[in-house]
Amino acid sequence: MPRKPPSDRAGENAAPHSDIVYPSSIPFVLAHLACFAAIWTGIDWRAAAIAFALYWLRIFAIGAGYHRYFSHRAYETSRAFQFILAFMAQTTAQKSVLWWAAKHRQHHLHSDTELDVHSPRHTGFLYSHVGWIFARRNDVADLVKVADLARFPELMALHRFELAPAAALALGCFALAGWSGLVVGFFWSTVAVYHATFCINSLAHCMGRKRYLTGDDSRNNWLLALVTMGEGWHNNHHAYQSSVRQGFRWWEYDATYYLLRLLAALGLIWKLKLPPAAVLENRHQVGTRIMQRAAAQVAESFNAERIASVIAATIGMAGLSGLQARLADARLRMAEVLSEMDLPELPSKNDIVRRARSMLAVNAQSIEEIGARAHQLVLEAVGSRLAGLAAQSAAAAPA
Repeated sequence: MPRKPPSDRAGENAAPHSDIVYPSSIPFVLAHLACFAAIWTGIDWRAAAIAFALYWLRIFAIGAGYHRYFSHRAYETSRAFQFILAFMAQTTAQKSVLWWAAKHRQHHLHSDTELDVHSPRHTGFLYSHVGWIFARRNDVADLVKVADLARFPELMALHRFELAPAAALALGCFALAGWSGLVVGFFWSTVAVYHATFCINSLAHCMGRKRYLTGDDSRNNWLLALVTMGEGWHNNHHAYQSSVRQGFRWWEYDATYYLLRLLAALGLIWKLKLPPAAVLENRHQVGTRIMQRAAAQVAESFNAERIASVIAATIGMAGLSGLQARLADARLRMAEVLSEMDLPELPSKNDIVRRARSMLAVNAQSIEEIGARAHQLVLEAVGSRLAGLAAQSAAAAPA
């Protein structure tokens, strides 16, 4: 019977901070500590030049390789250049190309929901920045998510020996500039690439501006774009994930895209995917799943518990009993009952649409639908709490 590929699906719902595998974080910590060895090795000009060159080369490999090609297939290339991209990206010691792409595809599928592998909203900033990498449930790559890549034996070999490219580069740095080349040239640039990359998972979901409705917390951050060669235009990317270009405006610096255009001119890559005009002008049709997520965000901004408490205090015990009586008719739902009542404490659909417009980057054709969905969610949330208060009231009433 054929062996099933490893999967990371088991334990996806586990508590995010409960399964950190501390032994696996030791090499990561040691890489940071190794940077302090420059106190003894010194910093010569060759090592500094190596560090500078390797930072930008590997940031490009992450953005152009791991991200835009392997995760999103934003362009096409030959099998040979595909391997070169994968090898270059794995010199960053950020696990294998298959692991990276599988986790990133999972991130986009569940972005900023409880199933996201690194959402600051649900797991906190530090865990989304670095802690998730060492969680046991994230240790294994789900090869089903990257079946298009796992069919290549050479990529599977890199997957099995994920640190070999980084080790080869470290030896090369030592050969070129001795201990300073290893410490400054390799370790300094490696740690810098770590945190520049990780900031896209953490800071780019906390700080910046939102141009597009994406149903998540992705943001455009110009400073991150500068240090990651264009990856900081994160809200743009979430709006049209398969685009080879992430800086959608002429002034949005995207050095990775510029270099990819050069590679295309040289014939090394082709069929570069670009966002259509409707996306660039923010008038594209937003998907149902995104609409639902956006409506949930708007609804959650209203405190259903407080609204229900105010309504209960206003209508009193008799009013709660009346609500319970009306709900005895199985054809009625609480949201329907509430929508028929004149309750000033309950936000109207117009109130919710105004809140949605202030919260979300959204075109006019979507705002009404999002407001209607959010209004229904608010009614259901308030109604659920009122039903609980009505049941408590009935139980406390004398027989």
